[in-house]
Amino acid sequence: MLVRVIISLLILFSAASVQAMTFRSSIDDAKWELEASKFSCRLSQMIPSFGSAVFEHEAGETVRFILKPTENIHFTEGAKLVAEASPWQPGIAPRFIGSLKPEEQTGFIKVEPAQAQNMLAALYKGMMPTFTSKEWYGTNESLRVSVSAVNFQSAYSDYVGCTAGLLPVNYRQVARTAILFPSAQWRLSDASRERLDLIALYVKNDDSIKGIFVDGHSDSMGRRLMNRDMSKRRAEEVTAYLISLGLDPTSITTRYHGERYPVVENNSKKNRDRNRRVTIRLERD
Repeated sequence: MLVRVIISLLILFSAASVQAMTFRSSIDDAKWELEASKFSCRLSQMIPSFGSAVFEHEAGETVRFILKPTENIHFTEGAKLVAEASPWQPGIAPRFIGSLKPEEQTGFIKVEPAQAQNMLAALYKGMMPTFTSKEWYGTNESLRVSVSAVNFQSAYSDYVGCTAGLLPVNYRQVARTAILFPSAQWRLSDASRERLDLIALYVKNDDSIKGIFVDGHSDSMGRRLMNRDMSKRRAEEVTAYLISLGLDPTSITTRYHGERYPVVENNSKKNRDRNRRVTIRLERD
């Protein structure tokens, strides 16, 4: 079966070389650009007359790839992604990576992390990840868009250095957090401390965070005043721990609400477990 696929791909590419509309950077023009920070690493290549190819690794996530045409006219029939030999690699068989659909509104093709990693590996070996489609621009011509491997290895070394310095989490992962508590308890568990450690680390590195809201809650078991007091203890425990990690006390607003704002009805043990919580909300400018 694999042999048949490879033969089919070789036939497709030999025919495509004659008939296909091809977009890729020339050897002289191929450039990789890296945008690096603690929050994301973005490695991109412009594809003349077509758009751009972008590898993006966000903090707390895995790498993904996006092919971004400047116009939503190219991949109306979807695309096949194949790693094929560069011009200086005669005799190397193409390797199928996946079949993809463009986004309807933008025409962008987003490649899943595992396939994006395959693309990186192919580029490092000097191969060209190539997107092919049977129809280009509503014509009978097929379409080929290739990502050039020229100068990739040195750019990849810088990219790997960037990913090594990424924060372990991104804003979306820590902007809204709930710390749960056992019944009648307010002390933090080891798992809760680890979560708060990540929040504090992120806040220290993101200057756009201007406020932290800590809200304590309880279930409805017991008296209201006791529940309110318990929610206060829980909120103050979280706030004290965040301050011990070096966060500015003036940036933290601590509140407690008792049983007034359940996330689910207090009609089962499972639901009460969810309601005994402290929420931490980060606010940006």
